[in-house]
Amino acid sequence: MKIAICPGSFDPVTNGHIDIIERASKMADKLIVAVLENSSKQPSFSTNERVELLKKSTTYLKNIEIVSFSGLLIDFAKKNNARLIVKGLRAVSDFEYEFQMSLINKELSPDIETVFLTSAAKYMFLSSSVIKEVAKNKGDISAFVPKKILKDVVERLSK
Repeated sequence: MKIAICPGSFDPVTNGHIDIIERASKMADKLIVAVLENSSKQPSFSTNERVELLKKSTTYLKNIEIVSFSGLLIDFAKKNNARLIVKGLRAVSDFEYEFQMSLINKELSPDIETVFLTSAAKYMFLSSSVIKEVAKNKGDISAFVPKKILKDVVERLSK
């Protein structure tokens, strides 16, 4: 069974994230969407809430599992017998950081590959940070997040 991992903070999940997850799910028999627990950041949504928002948003994808993790991604990949890490890229600035991380991961575990999926053009500008800012200022984010979680995200971020 080919297992891939699509990691991220997903705070909150965006339509751009969903696009990458959908495409990555076609690359493996099983895709683990891994929500990073990052104690150095102050997320708008708890780790459990982010997992639940992703689950609500992806009910139609049958070969995915959504879990949280902490620590090194490469260790999580090994523990789950994954041989592929899938990362989404929006811009050149994303590539520089992600490329560096992929090289480190390759040194730590040469048998695990990282692949990059470029964002669909309509989502290149989209980030969780932008969504938070728009929602905080009472802007309409309905085109940016999955409809199934729009109410949850608006309620949290517009306070």
